[in-house]
Amino acid sequence: MRRRASPLGSLPQRTARNSVIDVLTTGNNKKAVIEESLEVAIQCLETAFGVSSEDQSLATTQTLPEIFASATHTHQETPQVKINPVPHSPTEEEAAEAERLKTEGNDQMKVENFSAAVEFYSKAIEINPQNAVYYCNRAAAYSKLGNYAGAVQDCELAIGIDPNYSKAYGRMGLALASLNKHTEAVSYYKKALELDPENETYKSNLKIAEQKMKETPSPTGGMGGVDLASLLSNPGFMNMASNLMNNPQVQQLMSGMMSGAYGPMGGTAAPVGGGTNDLSGLIQAGQQFAQQMQQQNPELIEQLRSQVRSRTPSTGNEEQP
Repeated sequence: MRRRASPLGSLPQRTARNSVIDVLTTGNNKKAVIEESLEVAIQCLETAFGVSSEDQSLATTQTLPEIFASATHTHQETPQVKINPVPHSPTEEEAAEAERLKTEGNDQMKVENFSAAVEFYSKAIEINPQNAVYYCNRAAAYSKLGNYAGAVQDCELAIGIDPNYSKAYGRMGLALASLNKHTEAVSYYKKALELDPENETYKSNLKIAEQKMKETPSPTGGMGGVDLASLLSNPGFMNMASNLMNNPQVQQLMSGMMSGAYGPMGGTAAPVGGGTNDLSGLIQAGQQFAQQMQQQNPELIEQLRSQVRSRTPSTGNEEQP
């Protein structure tokens, strides 16, 4: 069984490596034909460098693309909140203007113009930096733009102003879950439910975050979070794996590869015997193995599929700003 190497390098180096793995893990729109290869690559990187994408001690508040974009000045930076050292209550005119800007931001959210919404909320915050709603609304816009670190920061500010603002806790949970910080997300969802016990969205997202915690790969975990220890202890799986390895065609191909008869890993070198036929036999044996697994152990196959199936928190029922 492959063992994960001891952690290599300093904490900043390990954090940087973990950020690279996080980019591969959370990439959007992965094609089905390369998803399995990508999972193998991630597992190899984690094993080689002794890191894990679920290691919260290596998590950062910004993703690698966000850090890169910030360093190269290629994206709009999070607007800096201009908070006066000594907060003052806005005048009636200022409060009315801030509310108007908030409403403009809400209108932009409805038409999915999230960048414009951020601008309106930011202007409202400049006028009245003590209004928790403005920060929470901007956090929602940041999340829609994929700026989860900015959303976390704004939710923290909103909670600091109003510790009983349930929506800020719920949106904090969403942002943390999007950063794969599911343990922290659970605590914020629970607080949101404590303040708003009947909110179905909070209940649903809490269940998802708790499930994600359970799916955290163990030290003996394999590709895609599959527990290899449990897999190898399954009698049906081991019996079929043994039959596959005892297949004469498989043994012949493996012997040829070890002796170099087929070139590196059965590559382009000319085979001594029927290399092409042996390779076809290996493919057929593999297909037969997969079919046997599906027929004889459908529960195990479904377990493997469910462990690698991606699940994301729901925002469908979230209350609009």
